[in-house]
Amino acid sequence: MLTTNYGSSSAERIANNEDLVTQILIRVPVKPLLRFKCVSKHWLSLISSSHFCHHHNQNQNQNHHQPTSLSAVILRRNPSLFQFVPLKPTKTTTTTPPFTSLHFINQNSPPNIKILHSCHGLFLCRSVQEKNNILNQNKDHCYHVCNFTTKQSTTLPSISSFSPNEPIFIFGFTLAFEPSKSPHYQVVCVRSTNVSMYYYQIEVYSSKTRTWRTSGSPFVAPFDIVFDNGVYCNGAVHWISPSGSALYYDIERERVEKMPRLVESCGKRRSRYFGESNGHLHLVDVCGVRTTKFKVFEMERDYSKWFVKYEVDLDEIVATFPEMVRNYLDPCDSYYYAFVIVFVVRNENEEESSLLLHIPGKIISYNFRDKSFKKVCDLTPIGNETKSSLQFGWLDAYQFVETLACV
Repeated sequence: MLTTNYGSSSAERIANNEDLVTQILIRVPVKPLLRFKCVSKHWLSLISSSHFCHHHNQNQNQNHHQPTSLSAVILRRNPSLFQFVPLKPTKTTTTTPPFTSLHFINQNSPPNIKILHSCHGLFLCRSVQEKNNILNQNKDHCYHVCNFTTKQSTTLPSISSFSPNEPIFIFGFTLAFEPSKSPHYQVVCVRSTNVSMYYYQIEVYSSKTRTWRTSGSPFVAPFDIVFDNGVYCNGAVHWISPSGSALYYDIERERVEKMPRLVESCGKRRSRYFGESNGHLHLVDVCGVRTTKFKVFEMERDYSKWFVKYEVDLDEIVATFPEMVRNYLDPCDSYYYAFVIVFVVRNENEEESSLLLHIPGKIISYNFRDKSFKKVCDLTPIGNETKSSLQFGWLDAYQFVETLACV
């Protein structure tokens, strides 16, 4: 009986020591923590606080010895259907997405909500409203930052015109979030200016101030630069064009700079991948006839050059999965082999670095180090798709990280 009383009093002392409880809970994975919110109002308040969420993210990063651990990739099959692909499947891992629809973003929104970008666990989405405004082509678009793990979302305020009755043209949004450094995220927008139709202007939204602000000076960009497909990496947003020109925007310095082109030149490009993994920026160009052999380039941290990080040979994969061969095409056709680069998974442990590929009906993981490969999952055709079709590309793949980050 004495032991029971002593144990009860010890438990009470621990429960009443918020610092101790916090130190215990920040070591708990995200999914159990979400369930722990039901323990008491005090735990709900503690776990939901931005201070706790930030310290939990920092602790998780330190334990993994790398930026927030990437757990899966979400593939967009169509605007309303997603496939969840775990990168390290286990017996307890589910292939069901952490959400079945995006209606939690805005219950009054129409079903056409689209994911635009993901960054370290947060997602930037767009919904279309039923209204039209001649002066602002984006007034009928609402933009939302969401946490799919916690089912939280916030709607961004509209961007104002430089002067009354002046139209605004939006060319792209990119989400920038570095949870190891700050609990706050930013959204970088490229918009038109009142200087000239050939100039662009950066606007930055901060979750800390909940406002947009004009950042840096107007700038000129290559005519074919794609601002819709920005990639955030190490404090900067990066854009690339089909012709190979590239720019990056340094958020802290508020400057737009040029990125070097690939030194290696090639003929007709088969496909391209441009993305970030574990703090590294990657670019893939598949050129010429032998499209089963290509290189993965990585950008130096000082932006001095692209260098060859990995070399890929898919011949054994083609031999194992002959459905990749499009026999109705000439073998010299650049589309003779059916595959899409989905994601470059860069780990500090090089033995675990891999390439995710989409081939007809399947997702394949290819190990860069030993050239081995394995099937990750099957893709069931939907709608008008056939077993031989490719359902999506790298622009339809989004990194998923479990996080408590507040929006």
